[in-house]
Amino acid sequence: MLKHPEIDPIAISLGPVDVHWYGIMYLVAFGLAYWLGNLRANRPNSGWNTEQVGDLIFYGAMGVVLGGRVGYILFYNFGAFLDNPLLLFQVWKGGMSFHGGLLGVLVALWLFGRKRGKTFFQVGDFVAPLVPLGYFAGRMGNFINGELWGRVTDVPWGMLFRDGGPDSRHPSMLYQGFLEGLVLFLILWFFSNKPRPLMATSALFLIGMGTFRIINEFFRQPDAHIGFIAFEWLTMGQILSVPMVIGGAALMWYAYQQKSVLEPVKKSKKSKRK
Repeated sequence: MLKHPEIDPIAISLGPVDVHWYGIMYLVAFGLAYWLGNLRANRPNSGWNTEQVGDLIFYGAMGVVLGGRVGYILFYNFGAFLDNPLLLFQVWKGGMSFHGGLLGVLVALWLFGRKRGKTFFQVGDFVAPLVPLGYFAGRMGNFINGELWGRVTDVPWGMLFRDGGPDSRHPSMLYQGFLEGLVLFLILWFFSNKPRPLMATSALFLIGMGTFRIINEFFRQPDAHIGFIAFEWLTMGQILSVPMVIGGAALMWYAYQQKSVLEPVKKSKKSKRK
């Protein structure tokens, strides 16, 4: 059995202003996305430049923050919101939803595409591999805060968390950071290194993120005010992830039916033989 290190959530105090580790992890996430985006933009014939990448990260950041907060209120705390609508703006009390953040990012990508003259899936395929490492950084912020711990367990790596009671629990935020962050990043990065049909990378992101989230929810303790939705194991996170997997699979099938990127590659090879 391990004990959570109980790191001070405040990284730096600057007079009356406290800088929290969780906020720093958000900055790390957006910084990683900017760096990876420029790596992709610098590839030959990428169709992207540094200015566009910076603009995209700004739009994405707004989508994550606004969508994450609104999604948490709607999906996980709607009753309290009806009692106190100002809860939406009380961000210092915590509460961000991944699925809400995802919806916010989708809206942001559409707005960015309209501004820059790119289709929604051109933007989506470009940004999908940039997301998981930022997600990993966010889960490390959760670990530092000792929050989002998992269900009671007797595995040797189970942890005692300050607010988790006397029982050893799964460090489920680390599981999520590993699967939904590091593993998914590697899958998407190497998949997108070769020409793929338009929409395929976006589809793989939905399939991978949804599948890994469903798996990790079996170890994560559901929100106390919601609990299990059914069967003493089904959670809200799993319900919200199922449409991601189904939609991603349908999108992947459609992408390979269209072959909108593979065909030009084949033609260019033929032209070299002439």
